Amino acid sequence: MKSVFYTALLSAVFATPAYSQTLDTSDTIIVTGTRLDTPASETGTAVAVIGEAELERTAFALDAIATAPGVTVNQNGAFGGAATVRIRGAASEQTLVLIDSVPVNDPTSPGGGYDFASLDTAQIERIELLRGAQSTLWGTDAIGGVVNIVTKRAAPGLGVTGFAEAGSFGTVRGGAAIEGGFEQGDFRLGASAVSSDGISKADEADGNTEDDGYDAVTLAGRGRYELGFGELAATVRYVDSETEFDSYGAVTGTQDGDEVSKTTQLSGALTFTNTAFSGALETMIQVAAADIDRESFTNGVSSFGSQGERQVYRYQGTWNLTEDHRLAFGAEREDSSAGGDSSTIDGVFVLLELQPLDGLVLTGGVRHDEADRFGAETTGKFAVSWQLTDQVRLRGTAGTGFKAPTLFQTTYVCCGATEPNADLRAETSEGFDVGVEYTLAGGRAAVEATYFDQTVENQIGFSFAVGGYENIARVDTKGVELAARFAITEAWSLAGNYTYIEAEDGQGGGLIRLPEHSAYGELAYDGGRWGGALSVRHNGEEQDSLGPVDAWTRLDASARYDLTDRMQLYVRGENLTDEQYQQVFGYGTPGLSGYVGVRLTR
Repeated sequence: MKSVFYTALLSAVFATPAYSQTLDTSDTIIVTGTRLDTPASETGTAVAVIGEAELERTAFALDAIATAPGVTVNQNGAFGGAATVRIRGAASEQTLVLIDSVPVNDPTSPGGGYDFASLDTAQIERIELLRGAQSTLWGTDAIGGVVNIVTKRAAPGLGVTGFAEAGSFGTVRGGAAIEGGFEQGDFRLGASAVSSDGISKADEADGNTEDDGYDAVTLAGRGRYELGFGELAATVRYVDSETEFDSYGAVTGTQDGDEVSKTTQLSGALTFTNTAFSGALETMIQVAAADIDRESFTNGVSSFGSQGERQVYRYQGTWNLTEDHRLAFGAEREDSSAGGDSSTIDGVFVLLELQPLDGLVLTGGVRHDEADRFGAETTGKFAVSWQLTDQVRLRGTAGTGFKAPTLFQTTYVCCGATEPNADLRAETSEGFDVGVEYTLAGGRAAVEATYFDQTVENQIGFSFAVGGYENIARVDTKGVELAARFAITEAWSLAGNYTYIEAEDGQGGGLIRLPEHSAYGELAYDGGRWGGALSVRHNGEEQDSLGPVDAWTRLDASARYDLTDRMQLYVRGENLTDEQYQQVFGYGTPGLSGYVGVRLTR
């Protein structure tokens, strides 16, 4: 059965080019990949951009992120269950997550990763996913790649938007926003909420029948104002969520229980920019912060709590040396604190972008970081984008990355140890990728192929021998990403991607929760007042710490109808074949479900 699926998939990818998120981004300006305003078609970095149209087809950003090539997502049960994103096989903690360029990785968690569970799509304009090490640009955590979430901006004029929906598992969801754009600036204030009875986090197939509910409220705001001598911009985001979950059991994997986790997250930034020398020099000064407060309850009694903060102070200068050559340089300080402990990382970087020939863009950079807990790291990156013809573009990168030990890893002791491991070093990586993009049929179709290879050394893990954490692992990953799109007509389009990842640790063993094969395909229609999409997502067999997880294939669909120029009716069906599957061993996923809603647009 699996061989039939893969044969059909590969035939579809090569015979009918697809996948708009990756390939149809030539007009999208990507700041994340170069720290310069660079069109996606000119950056050497492998990037996928998930736009607002794709985000509106799902309630949670995790489901949209899962459609990108090279990405693996796992969730401990739906509706608020802990959710992670891995890029090209790197650990989820080695993915840097930014919200409006503010780092939001959790300083209180042992590995320092980000939990995507409460990331609602309602306030998001687009998501940029950069694959491969990005530490030269963004410092620690960016070994596997970067996920940059860009919140919605205001359209010109004053107006309001909103939506309301209801559906399976007693789920209701809604939101509203007021926004205004004027000559000297703009503002947007939005709010959204979701409440669901949920499903059992522990798989119902194992006899667990208690539903685990989920409630969350998200507030988001952003604005900018032209001062005359520069521009001042601000962003803020607040999330208050509560999810019921099931306790963990050593034998059964999961157990039904009365467990509740309450989390609040607050992040934001204040940014000042100005230009000098007739626009040749742009200066940016930014102060950003993120705070997370989490508390767990068992049978109504508090059982665990944590609170952590990150503050980032940035300066960046961008010098347009000539029309074709640009220089970016800057300095950053990142302060993290959790549980009474703190750490500081200071970094400086420089990046040069050259266009020696028409269609050829070369980018090179170096960064040096010094930390009070693990010493210093120097990283570098080189990227090339070469538009050989109107139809063919070559791109590639080579670079290094690092991830600093977390506060938990540098302070935790057990098993008779009296002091944490003073020899703990940063995780480091080196790798490269090469890709080719080919456009045909007058731009109506495109295909893309990328090969990547990365080695991570000094990966940190728990050791009973030292009574804490030490550098014990090496991980090698390599693979292929294929993506394609095809505009069948002006209204109909076909898209798809396939990822193969081969990964092993230093002892030759495989990695858990990482399938060798994954794929996504989509047939979409946009005929004016009517629109819709039918999508299929496949996740190959994988190994978890407690046992194997079977391969699964899920079918989803969505449709919309514009009642008026501003009022839209939409429906969404998920897991249409009622597939019973797990993303994490022992944790369940929703069966056949449906949702209907109405949306007010501008």
